[in-house]
Amino acid sequence: MTVIDIPGSKSVTARALFLAAAAEGTTTLLRPLHSDDSEGFAEGLKALGHAVRQEPGAWHIEGRPAGPGVAEADVYCRDGATTARFLPALAAAGHGTFRFDASAQMRRRPLGPLTTALRELGVRLTHGEREGHHPLTVHAHGVKGGALTLDAGQSSQYLTALLLLGPLTAEGLDITVTDLVSEPYVEITLAMMRAFGAEITRADGADGRTRTYSVAPTGYRACTYAIEPDASTASYFFAAAALVPGAEVTVPGLGTGALQGDLAFVDVLRRMGAEVEITDRATTVRSTGRLGGLTVNMRDISDTMPTLAALAPFAEGPVRIEDVANTRVKECDRLDACAENLRRLGIDVATGPDWIEIRPGTPAGPVEIATHGDHRIVMSFAVTALRTPGITFDDPGCVRKTFPDFHPVFARFSQAL
Repeated sequence: MTVIDIPGSKSVTARALFLAAAAEGTTTLLRPLHSDDSEGFAEGLKALGHAVRQEPGAWHIEGRPAGPGVAEADVYCRDGATTARFLPALAAAGHGTFRFDASAQMRRRPLGPLTTALRELGVRLTHGEREGHHPLTVHAHGVKGGALTLDAGQSSQYLTALLLLGPLTAEGLDITVTDLVSEPYVEITLAMMRAFGAEITRADGADGRTRTYSVAPTGYRACTYAIEPDASTASYFFAAAALVPGAEVTVPGLGTGALQGDLAFVDVLRRMGAEVEITDRATTVRSTGRLGGLTVNMRDISDTMPTLAALAPFAEGPVRIEDVANTRVKECDRLDACAENLRRLGIDVATGPDWIEIRPGTPAGPVEIATHGDHRIVMSFAVTALRTPGITFDDPGCVRKTFPDFHPVFARFSQAL
């Protein structure tokens, strides 16, 4: 059995940084993720006048409930979607003029539903070039609060940004959601907000299609908060264990109490034939020597769609992944990127607006994987490479976004299988 320590969760680290920055007092984050995304978020907080002290294994953030500590700032969000979507909401709660920009990749990704909602709450903001995209300037004067309606069918991060803002408003927020993707990420947000002292209730609409989140204007309280391992990152190691005959991997820190919905990826592996054991402290995946095909809805765990797509050729039957339209507006169009690379490897693939179907086959190299600068494409096809000699990547370094040491760690892991 191989035991592997997975870096801290990107999603949890980003939310914790927002909450710590907005809380009364000094928060200590234990085992935060050290990656380009999380460093970018921390640098963004510093630009906004928040004191962030980073040491190995712990980050200390002095909260500012009244908002940024400067009246004017320029914030570069790098490639980070959480940085680019959460920090403008944090800045809106303060007073001043705050300019946000991001990489070319992040500029392409949509922001419109969030900025429309902020405008409905009275926030004055302007897009520098294309409406609904970065760059963005927020002219902040606090947020009164109130009621709004939001379509979060494209990204749950729009809803998360507004939920995080809620306790910082003068009167609270009532957010009625008409559509929602990746709902487990919202559950992460709610659990973490409550850990920092927020009060949120949810009421489902009589039509069964809408829900309303009511957030009280409580502010936040500082605390010591431990970041759990990243479940999306763990998916590559779980998939590898399911693929290689006789392999077994245990990831400590991800167990029955884990916040992250992406741990449900192991349920997909179980359906395919792997053995899975989840305790209160860890999750273990064992190979049974076979993988069956399946049809699976991955709407709620869509970040692990590329992992399954890269594993799928080795199944005994077709693998069809459905309801993942939102993966087309991630770091790249992940549906097309997976299909393109699988076809390069000689695999029969079909796609539609929100689905991909991969038929069994033997991937054949040598092939250079077109990563499109997307960390998840690299890490997913590293699983394929376990059984396919000659796979290389046109941009292997893009894993720095979430796991800078992925390549040496995965190499050591694969040698131990």
